[in-house]
Amino acid sequence: MKTIPGLLFIFILSTSCGQNQNNRVHRSGLSESQLKEAAASKVPMSMVRKVRQAKNGDILIASYIGVYRYDGTSFTNMTQALEWPTFWDALEDRKGNLWLASQDLGVYLQPAAQTGFKLFQANDGARISSALHIYEERAGNIWFGASRYDGKSIRTFTTKDGFPSNNIRLLLEDKTGKLWFCGQGENMFVYDTRLNGEIGQGKPFTILKNNDGKAFNNVWAVIEDKKGNIWFGADGLWRYDGKTFTKVSQRGAYAIIEDKEGNIWTTGEVKFNAGWALSRYDQKTLSDKNPTVSEIMFIKKGMILGLLEANDGSIWFGVAGSQSGVYRYDGKTITDFKDKEGGK
Repeated sequence: MKTIPGLLFIFILSTSCGQNQNNRVHRSGLSESQLKEAAASKVPMSMVRKVRQAKNGDILIASYIGVYRYDGTSFTNMTQALEWPTFWDALEDRKGNLWLASQDLGVYLQPAAQTGFKLFQANDGARISSALHIYEERAGNIWFGASRYDGKSIRTFTTKDGFPSNNIRLLLEDKTGKLWFCGQGENMFVYDTRLNGEIGQGKPFTILKNNDGKAFNNVWAVIEDKKGNIWFGADGLWRYDGKTFTKVSQRGAYAIIEDKEGNIWTTGEVKFNAGWALSRYDQKTLSDKNPTVSEIMFIKKGMILGLLEANDGSIWFGVAGSQSGVYRYDGKTITDFKDKEGGK
């Protein structure tokens, strides 16, 4: 376990972190002029990994080049001054702080009621170097992969703390207090706080295995539905009712949500190298051996990634590839904002 001590945190202006980055090659493969064009665009133009909703209803879009806010009328690139980071996630916590996860430079923070983003960093100079996923526990702790921030200090958990992996992300805290983890290309495992108390005490983790004894791995999404079932994607879409693992579909599940009506939505690969789809599983048939699934959108080349049901019931999702950007489905029409007035 790595502990970053100190009660007070300082935040280094993000602009100071970009002074020596002019010669870096951006992970997207875009030239500097292309980066500037994308950053200046009125709509997200690059790969969108995650779509969230702010407390005031605005839509937050974490795209590879810039994090955007949509207020119902127009988009604002909140990170236009940050040319180089590749963003994977954005989260407004219960206190109103806005967190951004960057693959390159770590975590950016906009404290509540303030403007502008600063690189989140401890007072001894240590910081989180890379973050792909942000999660807030009910207790208010913020997780960035294997690092947890409790409002005072950051703890980074490793195998020395009993974790099965040094490369993890927290995907879910369920209603019972269990914490569901997975690492890229690695097994999914659970920690039961009711039985083992505070995490990081060396107590055992449970590696989840299906009925054939094979462990689930490379899980990117886990949710708990209104009935308490756990849904996750691992070489298909799975449901766990607390006793039995059931493979619901062969379709991949990179992102999963349950909508207000109880339907399950996923984004993921339909078949290996065949294409990716936005899919909806009808809530009335979820217990059937072959539930009814509707394919809302399919792309042959590229990926359909982040997924959100907004307050108005519309479904937002992100795309990577030649059709990169953010899309909205209102139940009848799919809107590609690049085709709308003001886009490109």
